[in-house]
This record gives sequence, structure tokens and C-alpha cells, in this order.
Amino acid sequence: MNEAALRARLSLLGTAPPPIGGDDARGYVHGPLTPAAVLVPIVLGPAPSVLLTKRTSHLARHAGQVSFPGGRIDPEDAHPEAAALREAEEEIALRPTDVELAGRLGEYITGTGYTITPVVGLVPAGLEYTPSPHEVEDVFELPLSVVLDPGAPTRQTRYSNGRWREFWVWPHERHFIWGATAGILVHLAGFLRAEA
Repeated sequence: MNEAALRARLSLLGTAPPPIGGDDARGYVHGPLTPAAVLVPIVLGPAPSVLLTKRTSHLARHAGQVSFPGGRIDPEDAHPEAAALREAEEEIALRPTDVELAGRLGEYITGTGYTITPVVGLVPAGLEYTPSPHEVEDVFELPLSVVLDPGAPTRQTRYSNGRWREFWVWPHERHFIWGATAGILVHLAGFLRAEA
């Protein structure tokens, strides 16, 4: 998918996509959900990609997991876009001025009690990222060609904390991409392939 086709498809994000739920949340989450936002950065260039991070192993929640830059929506955040941009700057020094916002995907509800608003943004190729040593261990890219491959994500099942969990996993040579991040990538892929 070239940049023109990508931009044309992303221009349809304003059509208010429905909530996408979440693998972890079915019949499991009780009580109020914590609003959160993530930036889904698509790196432009001859071979577009999706920018991802790996969280440090000492964090209290989601330690060592692959994620998009993001976190809780704070009271001072005017909207999910503001939260996603703030978190991306804090986590990997991605300046808001380097992000061209394209719209939102549907909300994703996690088994840990968050409702995540994925905010899609376009970023130029060749940017330098500075991971926050407290939060981010690695910054890497997943080729958009992999995201667009219908056969790339697989379903896996694991028994954890007294229940069976089924979730998406994306292939990567160094990182295990699963959970909410993988689910949001599945929705992004379907949307870009005009299946959403």
C-alpha cells in the first residue's frame, strides 16, 4: 500500500468506527473502566510500517510487553488525541509536531480494566527516538506489509490466572506481539483492507 492509498483509506476514519471490544474483556471486566489512549504511529516512506515499543521489565503493569505509546487519559488532557501525543512524547520523545493525526479506531476494552482509544497518526521516516529509560526498553517497527497480510496474525490460547485466554499474536523476529496491541493491529489491518 503506497502513501496515497494509505491516506485515502485513513480519510475514512472520521466515520465513527464502532467499539472493537477486546479478547480479555468478555465476561471478565467488572466495575468502571479507566479511560486510556494510545498513538498508533504509521511511519511513512517507501515501505510504511507501524511503530511499536517494548515496555521495561520492572513496570508494575504490562511489564515487558509490546505496546503502542500511550497510557491513561489525565484530567488535563483535552481529549484522547492530547493524551496519546503527550504519552508518545514522554515515552519515546516523539514530538507532537511530527505527528499528523488521521483519526481514531474503535475503542478496545482490556481485561485489566482499561478502555483504550487508538489514535492513528502519520509520522515521517527517519525520525530519531529517545526511549524513556523508566518506561521503554525498545522502539521498533512492524512492516505495514505484515499488518496487511491476512495470514500473519494467529490465535493462541493460554491458561493464566485461573482461566483460559484466547488472543491474537503477530509475527516478529524479536518480540512477542499480543494482547491489546495485537487486537488493535488486527482492527487496523481490517480497516486498511476495507473489511472493517
